[in-house]
Amino acid sequence: MKIAIIGSGNVGGALAQQWVKAGHTVLIGAKFPLSDKNIQLAANIGEDRFTSVESAVGQSEVILIATPPTAIFDIIEQMGDVSGKILIDATNAVRQKPAPYDTVYHALAEKTAGKAVKCFNSTGFENMMNPVYHDEKIDMFMAGDDAEAKEVAKQLALDAGFVTCWDFGKADKVVLLEQFALSWINLAIMQGHGRDIAFRVVRR
Repeated sequence: MKIAIIGSGNVGGALAQQWVKAGHTVLIGAKFPLSDKNIQLAANIGEDRFTSVESAVGQSEVILIATPPTAIFDIIEQMGDVSGKILIDATNAVRQKPAPYDTVYHALAEKTAGKAVKCFNSTGFENMMNPVYHDEKIDMFMAGDDAEAKEVAKQLALDAGFVTCWDFGKADKVVLLEQFALSWINLAIMQGHGRDIAFRVVRR
């Protein structure tokens, strides 16, 4: 797939590296260089993968958004026409909402003609870089209304090394998925258990 990643921080950088390893064409929509993180990411995947948001989106069929939630309105303007493209919201608005919307997913669904899905928001970037614990892969989760977008998110989750991507439900479950992410944040950071913890659904 041709993937544009908007946001080159921890989450965007981790997924970029995983998807490059999996053979996808990945472009980073971000200014370069701005930070040590960008410089390190460029060293890992190539400086030539950095371009403008508009250029990255124009060359891609899938767009992952991994930025602060309130940046979404500027990003929507920079992306241009995204009709028919898959838009993956990897943000969390549990602390700062992109008002008047509850989540970035809802802003994308209303303000663009893209196919939106919520995914890659429910765990730390360390688990995206290495989603394997004691030889067992962990789970990813998604939510949204568009079936095609979900299929793409599921495949990209598998390509990033997760064992499966559980469907939380439609758009009415997007906020629940963000609260689920807050559960990981609570355990890992607020309760001090550390970031090397993850979720895995098991069956009896």
